[in-house]
Amino acid sequence: MLLASVTVDRAFVVGPVRRRTFGSFVEHLGRCVYTGLHDPGHPTADADGFRGDVVELVRELGVSIVRYPGGNFVSGYRWEDGIGPRPQRPARLDLAWHSTEPNTVGVDEFVRWARKAGVEPMMAVNLGTRGIQEALDLLEYCNIRGGTAWSDRRRANGAEEPHGIRMWCLGNEMDGPWQTGHKTAHEYGRLAAETARAMRQIQPDLELIVCGSSGSGMPTFGEWERVVLSETYDVVDLVSAHAYYCEEDGDLASFLASAVDMDHFIDSVVATADAVRAARKATRRIHLSFDEWNVWYVDRAESRPPTGDDWPVAPVLLEDRYNVADAVVVGSLLISLLRHTDRVHAASLAQLVNVIAPIMTEPGGRSWRQTTFHPFALTARHAAGEVLRAAIDAPVHDTTRFGPVPAVDAVATYEPSAGGLVLFAVNRSVSEPVALTLHPRGFRSLRVVEALTLSDPDHTRSATADDPTPVLPHPNPSAAADDDGVRITLPPVSWTVLRLQAA
Repeated sequence: MLLASVTVDRAFVVGPVRRRTFGSFVEHLGRCVYTGLHDPGHPTADADGFRGDVVELVRELGVSIVRYPGGNFVSGYRWEDGIGPRPQRPARLDLAWHSTEPNTVGVDEFVRWARKAGVEPMMAVNLGTRGIQEALDLLEYCNIRGGTAWSDRRRANGAEEPHGIRMWCLGNEMDGPWQTGHKTAHEYGRLAAETARAMRQIQPDLELIVCGSSGSGMPTFGEWERVVLSETYDVVDLVSAHAYYCEEDGDLASFLASAVDMDHFIDSVVATADAVRAARKATRRIHLSFDEWNVWYVDRAESRPPTGDDWPVAPVLLEDRYNVADAVVVGSLLISLLRHTDRVHAASLAQLVNVIAPIMTEPGGRSWRQTTFHPFALTARHAAGEVLRAAIDAPVHDTTRFGPVPAVDAVATYEPSAGGLVLFAVNRSVSEPVALTLHPRGFRSLRVVEALTLSDPDHTRSATADDPTPVLPHPNPSAAADDDGVRITLPPVSWTVLRLQAA
């Protein structure tokens, strides 16, 4: 058994727990919207056609904000197609996913769904095939009370009150050659800056997100951020980051250490943003919106869009079935996001339903939680107050992709008003359990309220519609507190939440 320790001090605060860290993402991709969120024939469907069972699972998941409508989809999207009487809405080819978009669900429906689910909407504008005027029209439609052409059109479509959307993404992954309307950093930076300035003339207090790199492995990573932020620094609030991870060639050890890459990604973008800040002699800081992140097996057959003459509506795409190891990695990526809460001000798990998602559905039928649902829901539920810096002393092991990495990763949160300390921890060892000791400093005597661990000797097990709960977080009886600290045993390939309270 390996031995490790984590020390947290009440005085060493990284920053507040931000509810927007627990965001998600809905794109018109595969079955995310149609038969995922929207399924009018479902027994639980409401008058708008939205599945009530999915709304309840979204609430249970603890999602705070949802990015919409893309993703690659947005770079060819004409938002006007999705408003007004449904029989009059045109069907369009979606080049991003080689599908047909019926436009049954558009901005008004999405906002109504967001209100039902209790989440904040985050809107993306098309800066691939469109530009400044279309973004201004959409903003006017969504946020102006009335008396103008687009705001009155919204009211005529049944939304008397403005949608009041505050967070806006200025395009999506414009560094990627796969993106419709792909641009160089200079081209995109100029367009994003002019779009942002124009949008602020309508509503100065918007929170605007400029596209950063779509992955830390992009050849333009770093330089893209420098050029784009040099153009946009004064008119945007956040820069985006996107990252996906998967187990490659059976290399489980490297996969479990994926948060090493996320840490590197965040630290690099922060360094670049601060270098631009210094060069411009600016006072304000640009923060990060990590608005796409997840485990995604991009090379699997279900991730390949249709080809040829077939342009189906809502095809089965990107419907990964997640196992225990995938869930442990999702939990570890949440640890990375939380420990960077001083600079990561929003994040979006991509995506919410069916498409690389924690929630799965059958058309007209059952819904269930994937393994990845649980670390997200428990972290969203129990992380509160302040994020505390965790000093970790753990054995290291070698990985092919990331070199030597500690067997344990962890972060802690503390809610001063309630006196609750919560530790989130992963054991990244493939084969060895870890005897972990938590040393809390600056706290009164603590007692264990709850200890839950997600693990299984067969870490390849997944949930299905027929067996939706094969692996659930289970009580960890090893957790015990005394004057010397708190001890708990972490099984191999595991994620744990440990809740403590003043004795």
